[in-house]
Amino acid sequence: MSRLGKLPVKIPAGVTFEIKDSLVTVKGPKGELKLNVRPEIAVQVEGDEAKVSIAIETKQSSAFWGMTRSLVANMVEGVTDGFNKNLELIGVGYRVKQEAPDAISLTLGFSHPVKIKAPEGIKFEVGENQTLTVKGIDKDLVGLTAAKIRKLRKPEPYKGKGIKYAGEKVRRKAGKAAKSAK
Repeated sequence: MSRLGKLPVKIPAGVTFEIKDSLVTVKGPKGELKLNVRPEIAVQVEGDEAKVSIAIETKQSSAFWGMTRSLVANMVEGVTDGFNKNLELIGVGYRVKQEAPDAISLTLGFSHPVKIKAPEGIKFEVGENQTLTVKGIDKDLVGLTAAKIRKLRKPEPYKGKGIKYAGEKVRRKAGKAAKSAK
């Protein structure tokens, strides 16, 4: 039995929750999200709660049960509050600049600036020149976009330069040991 799958998902006021066949649609003040539910899993709405259960018993159905419940809970949270990931640029000359509401330009020590256009449903917010916030209602897409930006220059362990998540600890290494004088 899935401990997570048993928990009901609270549906706040202002959020509409529709189920047609295997398609779950959640609409809220920030937007609309859809999810195709696997045939092994059933989703029902009872009052102001959504409950996820196993419809067909298979080997993987308990894993799908908990995963589907988490996806539905993330959809409800996304259309009400939204998600964001904060990134920090560490290094001399590393900057981020807002080109358009859905595009940024990163200066990361390459011979050219790196331009990134936001996918549908994602917004960028630039604070100062060293911080970037990726915002959206789809948790998966927000995390994926932030990971793609971080991948351009991962923080390196010797000087700590690169793009890191806010609050991320970069494990530092000692450089070469100096030659001992005899």
